Amino acid sequence: MSQNKLETISNLFEDKEIRSVWDKDKEEYYFSVVDVIGVLTESNYQKSRNYWKWLKTKLNDEGSELVSNTNQLKMKAQDGKFRETDTLDTKGIFRLIESIPSPKAEPFKLWLANLGSERVDEVFDPEIAINRAVDYYRKRGYSDKWIKDRLDGIVKRKQLTDVWKDGGITENKEYAILTNEIYKEWSGMKASEYKAFKGLRKESLRDNMTDVEVLLTDLGETATRELARKHKPYGLEQNKKIARMGWNTAKVAKEDLERKLGESVITSNNALHYKYIDEKNRR
Repeated sequence: MSQNKLETISNLFEDKEIRSVWDKDKEEYYFSVVDVIGVLTESNYQKSRNYWKWLKTKLNDEGSELVSNTNQLKMKAQDGKFRETDTLDTKGIFRLIESIPSPKAEPFKLWLANLGSERVDEVFDPEIAINRAVDYYRKRGYSDKWIKDRLDGIVKRKQLTDVWKDGGITENKEYAILTNEIYKEWSGMKASEYKAFKGLRKESLRDNMTDVEVLLTDLGETATRELARKHKPYGLEQNKKIARMGWNTAKVAKEDLERKLGESVITSNNALHYKYIDEKNRR
């Protein structure tokens, strides 16, 4: 199975993440088996992994083909890195549910059935996907103004990456390098350092920014996009130079606002107001 035709999706069942990918050609979901087990057994990630390890042995002993039907696809792990993960399509997940006694089984089956049809509908009416995103953010307490700015930022980011693509940027690591140049120029931190500052791991950095931080990010990206369109840089080094120029615009605006406020506009707060606790400190 080619990863190129797959779109990474983060679906939620009762506010719990089910990592999945959408096969555009087959119009089919592939779900993380461990995530589904975690929902059904109400277990943490490690216990869910152990359960799946035990269940695979049991199913193989019973002559079930379910384990052989799994696909390994790259998904974002808890440490933020993409790792090979056991997945099953919708039909396989229904069979998996039958192997796990759980009071969540029937609600999850209903959710699963609706999810597939909703995704197919989105192909014909993209507004459905936008409404789903709005509902997602509203449930997490974001204001409509914040949501509007966030969606606008997504469009602007896409416009910037399109310009980078025209400028010879084709590899994911190059996009990451340019993004880091952008953040470092105006905030003093690379994207990964910014996330660590906010106490984030796999969560979206922008989803945890204040409206001022989002505004400065949008300003820097817009300036970089327009400068790239004007000067037409090609290749990583030339685009890095333009990125620094564009994001200096956001840096100047940030410093001017901070002088007038008398305080930093960069905050360590995140939208969920939580902190991770290292496993070794839980004992």
